[in-house]
Amino acid sequence: MVPGPWAPLGVARPRGFYAGIGKRALDIVLSLAILIVAAPVLLVLAAALWLENGKVFYVQVRLGKDGRRFRMWKLRSMVDNADQLLDSYLAKDPALRREWDVAQKLKRDPRITRVGRFIRMTSLDEVPQIFNVLTGDMSVVGPRPMLPDQLPMYDNPAAYFAVRPGITGLWQVEARNEAAFALRSLYDTLYVSRFSPRQDLRIMMRTFSAMVRATGY
Repeated sequence: MVPGPWAPLGVARPRGFYAGIGKRALDIVLSLAILIVAAPVLLVLAAALWLENGKVFYVQVRLGKDGRRFRMWKLRSMVDNADQLLDSYLAKDPALRREWDVAQKLKRDPRITRVGRFIRMTSLDEVPQIFNVLTGDMSVVGPRPMLPDQLPMYDNPAAYFAVRPGITGLWQVEARNEAAFALRSLYDTLYVSRFSPRQDLRIMMRTFSAMVRATGY
């Protein structure tokens, strides 16, 4: 766990029925519903990923509410030795290094497989995080889960730690493909300051639209 306490700077920690019982109940109901609907698609994608790369899931340690560490699940969209290849690519290409330092992701990442590119464009690689929601590590809507080594890049990590990270969130629907990583802190602070079921519903609707239009990468 990351040392606390985490009281958001200038932002009150969400309280009330929705922040406590309501949002958690909604997370469970939505996750179970999505799991039932998405199960056949997951099976097809799992088979395709297994045939392409021999592996289906990618598990990575992230920081959650109050700084607790948890293991986040995704469908594997990259080659098996992706972390080692990234270091090699960045060392050889200064332009890629600059892009990574600013955004913490690459628009044309050479490590992504053919099936991986499809599931990233449609955000289907995120579906296994439903299990993280069911275990209470994540929420359907919230800040994008942070890597431990990304913590120094946050201007106001307290806002991030005030709520559970989400499968989707304000940053993902507002500036997923354009914003520098440093702006994620601003979006997380805005999300916490506007915390409400209405905001969550709006984000979920925009997320569905983005998935249909396949605007991710």
